[in-house]
This record gives sequence, C-alpha cells and structure tokens, in this order.
Amino acid sequence: MPRLARLRSVVVDCPDPRALARFYAEIVGGQPDDQDPEWVVLQVPDGPRLVFQLSEGHTPPEWPRADRNAQQFHLDLDAGSTWEQVDLVEKRVLSLGAKVLQREKSEGDDFRVYADPAGHPFCLCRIEEQ
Repeated sequence: MPRLARLRSVVVDCPDPRALARFYAEIVGGQPDDQDPEWVVLQVPDGPRLVFQLSEGHTPPEWPRADRNAQQFHLDLDAGSTWEQVDLVEKRVLSLGAKVLQREKSEGDDFRVYADPAGHPFCLCRIEEQ
C-alpha cells in the first residue's frame, strides 16, 4: 500500500515540557530544543520526533483503567534482548523519576510497564535478537 504521509511527531501533553523532554532524552537520546517552554521538541536518533506540549491542569492517565481517564497511548521502548539488560535500563529510568506500574510478568510477556514523571505509561520491552 502506498504511503500517504510520513510520521513526523508524537505529541505528548504534560505539565512541564522541558522536564519531560529531558527525561525522555536520557532514555532514547537526542537533545531537546526547548527554546519555547510550551512546545519542546526532542528529535530521537533514528526515530520520529517526540514533542512535549504544555497542558495546564494536566491529569495523567490511570493505567490500566478504561472507565475513567484511560490511557490514550503509550510508548514501547526496546531495552535489550535479556532480562538482565532490561533490569539495568529499569534502574536508570527509575532513578530519572519513572514509577513502576506493572513489573510482574504473565507467561509470554516481554515487557514491563512504567509511568513517566508526568504519569504517561511506557513499556520497557525485551526484544528477541534477530
């Protein structure tokens, strides 16, 4: 199927765009362009831009609820091919301000779920080596 458009950005509402951009820059790389404190762009190396937009009165999603203030999206981040590698990344994201939402695994799970400092869910995924 021919492409109609190219993904340019994923835009995330948050109470502090500069802080959240720095959080994700520590995880995925890149340097935030924070000249505008209400619209901070992070060009992810080899990926789309993550843009953090000021949202006054931001209310974070409640994961995994679907009845009220449900998750609207989440990011899946590859964290290595072994659980030991994922453990190392987990320590770092927790030190940056992430919170664990779901760490225990069900059979076949290859991810753990966290909330960023603004409350958005994201997953650290264990990937199979190709």
